[in-house]
Amino acid sequence: MKLTTKGRYAVTAMLDLSLHSKSGPVSLADISERQDISLSYLEQLFSKLRKRGLVVSMRGPGGGYSLSRTPSEIAMSSIILAVDENVDVTNCGGSGDCQQTKRCLTHDLWADLSGRIQSFLDDITLEDMMSRKEVLEVAARQDTKAVKEATLHNLSGC
Repeated sequence: MKLTTKGRYAVTAMLDLSLHSKSGPVSLADISERQDISLSYLEQLFSKLRKRGLVVSMRGPGGGYSLSRTPSEIAMSSIILAVDENVDVTNCGGSGDCQQTKRCLTHDLWADLSGRIQSFLDDITLEDMMSRKEVLEVAARQDTKAVKEATLHNLSGC
């Protein structure tokens, strides 16, 4: 499986968006600050997420991004696939030509594992993640840190 930073960051950013969108659109700058992900990288990811219909963008003051549907309707697998990631752990991309154009000895094992990973990610939604105690604790810590940093920034006159 080659789940890169792109897939991990997309899931993290979408979960952050889900947790913070109750009061309206969320800016990528806010997500960037809370999650320590570069703003330009988030812009690339959200462009793909928007094209795949997972988020909607709103321009202007108070603009940002919102989920296109409820958190219970967005599976982790759809986020990962939206940013062109894949969860296939076979060496042949599932085609069965692993060993000099023929199926390798362990192809079925890796194909089955890929199926289980896909099924696992299909079964977990943003809402499932949002209801986890540990996720809520981390989000609260990140929010507190962001407020402290913003306060220090304002006090320093910047």
